[in-house]
Amino acid sequence: MHNMEALFAAAKVGKYASSESGDTVEMVERPGGGVSFVLVDGQMSGRSAKAIANVVARKAISLLADGVRDGAAARAASDYLFTYRQGKVSATLNILSVDFYTKSLVITRNNHAPAILVREHEISLLDAPSDAVGTRRGIRPRIQEISLEPNLAAVLYSDGLVHAGDREGKRVDVHHEIQYLIQHAEPSARVWADHLLSRAIELDHGRPIDDISVLVALIIEDGNHDIRRMSVDFPITC
Repeated sequence: MHNMEALFAAAKVGKYASSESGDTVEMVERPGGGVSFVLVDGQMSGRSAKAIANVVARKAISLLADGVRDGAAARAASDYLFTYRQGKVSATLNILSVDFYTKSLVITRNNHAPAILVREHEISLLDAPSDAVGTRRGIRPRIQEISLEPNLAAVLYSDGLVHAGDREGKRVDVHHEIQYLIQHAEPSARVWADHLLSRAIELDHGRPIDDISVLVALIIEDGNHDIRRMSVDFPITC
């Protein structure tokens, strides 16, 4: 029997000179115990992309809060966007959950960009073909479910991370960066998310060519305590 702690962090930045980020990250507690994070990247950029992302995120979050399973929530959010916008727009959707009822980490992916799974310091790339949501009815996600155990991690991200550095033919080597974090960084979801985002911004010379979002979950071995914490850092422009 392990005493474990789940650590989550998200780090995101908007496209340079864009009025608003088209990426949305939302969190909800699961009625059976646990927590889910939803990461959505709306088609296009700026306010129109944000509006699309919000539609998908709100639908997925409301269903998860009602106890709907992750895969069903993703399919319903896709069908809702298809109906709402007549199949004319799309969005990528990721759901990352720690489910206390099933005692598992669940990665649900409707995203061309892969996800990363780490188990006992072994890195796996989850890159099976997966369609964005909203373009037709019946789009199904890719789902990976893993029993909770210490030294388990998942990293999800929008395609802005993948395309960072494209101007000069360089890209973030996510596998390499995570290997570096495993070997040299503390087991901190915030440190991991900030490192990956900083690396992408660096390759874009401080001017991101797309919205970039990174979502990290770490499961670590921990002492027996019941304290829950959440913190948010949010820039304000007046």
